[in-house]
Amino acid sequence: MPEDKRLPGPDALELLNQGSIEVVGRMPYSSNATLLVEISLDGQSINAIYKPQRGERPLWDFPDGLYRREAAAYVLSAALGWELIPPTVVRVDAPYGVGSFQLFIDADFEQHYFSLCQRPDFARTFIKFAAFDIVANNADRKSGHILIDEPGRLWGIDNGLTFHAEAKLRTVIWEFGDAELLASELEDISRVARNAEVIFSDLLSEAEIEALARRSTALVKKAKLPVLDPQSRSYPWPLV
Repeated sequence: MPEDKRLPGPDALELLNQGSIEVVGRMPYSSNATLLVEISLDGQSINAIYKPQRGERPLWDFPDGLYRREAAAYVLSAALGWELIPPTVVRVDAPYGVGSFQLFIDADFEQHYFSLCQRPDFARTFIKFAAFDIVANNADRKSGHILIDEPGRLWGIDNGLTFHAEAKLRTVIWEFGDAELLASELEDISRVARNAEVIFSDLLSEAEIEALARRSTALVKKAKLPVLDPQSRSYPWPLV
């Protein structure tokens, strides 16, 4: 495997969008086809995770095209200005057809949300993750979907089950219930709600965009995170 050279966002996006693609192998323990690839351009190379549409397992409660939702999660993160999701793009000129390409995070895979959530220095970031998942309507935020890289930055991966028009929030991030959102965070969410049609027009349906705007507006009005309802089915399975 080539050395992981995690680049700043714009450089990584250029490689993801324009670089030549070589499949390295398949990632284990994935329900859908998830491939590790090396992407090279002008003497630079990065590793990325490629999720082709043709490798998606049909789901009764989500339409196909989960790769678009992976990309939409990155677009949401970038639009908020929160940088929670690794750079992710959609490409058609790929070895197994259209799919998403996400910058590979060289992480400590022994660590995940449950092992990190008590660290005071991560509290604000996890509050942002919780708010992000509400706006994205994340139906599958498992503990293992939170990674920490070598410099100590948190990233959220596996964002395919998101942005459904119906309420489907399932997440392990409930320790921060009732936490107040900062004024700057509320403005970020409001800005996305106001511009959602433009931001997501190429990735989500009209109904999904309208639902995203409603969720965002409701969260801003409440100005704090919801508290876990013990009677609800609010956790994904498996938890990690």
